[in-house]
Amino acid sequence: MKKILLIIFPLFLSGFLFSQKKTSTRKPKPIPKFNYHEEFKKISDEIFLHGTAYDNLGELTKGVGSRFSATPGYAKATEWAEKNLKEAGAENIWKQEVRVPVWTRGKESLQIKTSSGDWKSIKMLSFGNSEGTKGKDLIGDILLVNDVHEFINLRIPDVKDKIVFVNYPIDPTVISTVDSYMIAAKSKLISASVIGQKGAKALIIRSLTTASDDIPHAKQIYYEPDDKARIPAMTIGVRSADELENLLKKTTVKAKINMSAESKGETINHNIIGEIPGKKDSKVIVLGAQLDSWDFAEGAHDDGTGVVQCMEVLRTFKALGYDNNHTIRVVLYANSENGGMGRETYAMSVKKKEEKHILALGTDSGGYSPRGFSLDMSPQRRRLIFEWKNYFLPYGIYDFDQTYAIQDIAPLKKLDIPLVEMVVDTQRYFDYHHSEKDTFDKVNKRELLLGAVAMTQFVFMIDKNW
Repeated sequence: MKKILLIIFPLFLSGFLFSQKKTSTRKPKPIPKFNYHEEFKKISDEIFLHGTAYDNLGELTKGVGSRFSATPGYAKATEWAEKNLKEAGAENIWKQEVRVPVWTRGKESLQIKTSSGDWKSIKMLSFGNSEGTKGKDLIGDILLVNDVHEFINLRIPDVKDKIVFVNYPIDPTVISTVDSYMIAAKSKLISASVIGQKGAKALIIRSLTTASDDIPHAKQIYYEPDDKARIPAMTIGVRSADELENLLKKTTVKAKINMSAESKGETINHNIIGEIPGKKDSKVIVLGAQLDSWDFAEGAHDDGTGVVQCMEVLRTFKALGYDNNHTIRVVLYANSENGGMGRETYAMSVKKKEEKHILALGTDSGGYSPRGFSLDMSPQRRRLIFEWKNYFLPYGIYDFDQTYAIQDIAPLKKLDIPLVEMVVDTQRYFDYHHSEKDTFDKVNKRELLLGAVAMTQFVFMIDKNW
């Protein structure tokens, strides 16, 4: 028995030692190429110490000013954008032709009076692309409508030859102001075509705003192609809207409208595009923002902040010496406010050229504190991004649960390109949106730069991991 043990034990021992040696020679786990926490800190420090976005926004809003499509202001904005993209480090910069509508606001006025009163002027704004009155007075009784149910039950004789006033506010109980705005904006109540089909002479709406002042906020009009009765449409401030409703509950009120707004065909504007070519391949990560603003506004939050944040991403990649794997491209869109032809033109170009885009990131909700990113993409792609949450949390970025992307990148969805929209705190955005109050002084420098930080960090992660 002892002999057997003496023979077996050494064999057992040698087998044990061999297995131990084999285990100890296993290859160690590969060390990550990047310490993402450190890289995020580098990006943040670079932008807060050396970022140019705030100064650039001052130049755009105060130096260039309003930049409505088909105006000299927009042409000036394109020159500014080319110069600043070059300074940001873009290696390839070009213009993309876009056919845009030529629409001029001209003179406009709205007056009201009761049977016992004089004409009283109310501050107003024509809808973008609205028909005018050819400079003549349009007079009619005002018909008040408060909700869709009430409008549906109106008969054509009730509406015919009336000036319909829709006092339909943004719902203050909806916490997301973007959601509450979109609910109101998509209502048929504020469609000039729908109102016109029932025989109305004109449309007046309560401005779609969260503010409680009397500043009107612009809106774009959409006439149906076969709409034979293209009636004029305008917005008024919320105080005037409430006062007019109270007056209509007591007596008949007439309106006198005079608008010289008119459309004059089309012309050529340009999307401005700048990029840093990829070192590994030519696949594109595109950043998008609208370059145009309304004709009466500086367009600081809408969307000057987005423009300068996109530029800041390029500048930061260059400043930190990052060798981007994929092409990082900035597209500054024309004609977002009164047509959307810039975004449609870019999407058509991508399709025609069969350019491979791995992601599109848009920002058009103002330069407020960033809260996250809305991910309009496949569940598999979303799960990959969810794994990065802990890197973003120190910067106040936590919301990755939303799935919409409604800004100028939206047409790219038809090409199966994953879309991302930066989510910001929008509680103040619709106080200023599409109004003369959307000015440079309403933008907080630190919030603006923090948005640029978040965008750059996100693009960095996509570039290194997709």
